[in-house]
Amino acid sequence: MDPMRVFAILAMAWLLPQTASAADMDRSVLQARCWSPAELSGAPQEKKALRGNRAFDTQPAITPLTQFEPVRQSLRGAIRRVKLPPGKKLIALTFDLCELTGEVAGYDAAVFDTLRATGVRATIFAGGKWMRSHPERTRQLMADPLFELANHGDAHRNLRLLKGPALAQEINGAQQTYETARGTFAADQCVRGQEEAFASIPERISLFRFPFGACNQPALDAVNDAGLLAIQWDISTGDPFRGQSAQAITAAMLRAKPGAIIIAHGNGRGFHTAEALSVAIPALKAKGFKFVTVSELLAQGTPEISATCYNARPGDTDRYDTFFKPRLQKAARPPAETKNERGPNPR
Repeated sequence: MDPMRVFAILAMAWLLPQTASAADMDRSVLQARCWSPAELSGAPQEKKALRGNRAFDTQPAITPLTQFEPVRQSLRGAIRRVKLPPGKKLIALTFDLCELTGEVAGYDAAVFDTLRATGVRATIFAGGKWMRSHPERTRQLMADPLFELANHGDAHRNLRLLKGPALAQEINGAQQTYETARGTFAADQCVRGQEEAFASIPERISLFRFPFGACNQPALDAVNDAGLLAIQWDISTGDPFRGQSAQAITAAMLRAKPGAIIIAHGNGRGFHTAEALSVAIPALKAKGFKFVTVSELLAQGTPEISATCYNARPGDTDRYDTFFKPRLQKAARPPAETKNERGPNPR
């Protein structure tokens, strides 16, 4: 093997948390076989969204998905944070990868470079459309032992305005895209001889985040019935707002308490997020916090569940329904006829 690849494998293994499993170690080997450090890193121009690009607007046909069970009653609803046993100082960083109709959203390489350089685990909520327009980055995130991929809807539509086939398509389109991407990845030359490591990549996504942070009971039921836990947050960095400085984002992160779920963005709409991470991560580590994925956080405590979704307080996502009111009838059309709904500062 190329000596540089050997060095990359050793470096990645060293950066993994001390709690890394054998599967994590194996997956770091798989990742290093498939991509060099330079290929994993990115260029600043990747961060910029490309407007007027409709090449990925067509939603996928849904074929039979990997089998699942609906979410049990005790976990149904919007999970905002996790109550942990005394002494456990765990938090979950999450990053949304949203993409709207008529654009190709960005990839904020600096965010993921920082997470990898500091060995920080995170959960990535990726839209189906984003995964289709970023196939190589999707495989890289899928293979990375630090990250878990989660569902952020297919094309970032407001699920409160959808019903029937359109609602099912928004949920299942991202699931279909993930499973198709995993199947394509399995056939890559670099996976040969690493089948056991590849098997540790989940066959299906198990977590969901509502676009715009907006839901209602029918949408929550549809997500939970699809076998997906609905994950919100209790700390918002506010990073989709251009005026939100790195200092303000850092301050928001440092307000985290044990069991917190923090939302930020990795699709170029976190305008100062990477800069903030370089300060917030060491500061949180100095406070004794450990970074885990959302799934790992859930396994360590009891989720705190809300009956509905909201950003900071109940009712504050209702504005998205007002914004979309002229388009309510369009939302009920079949997926192929329905345009994606959008609003300010999409999450």
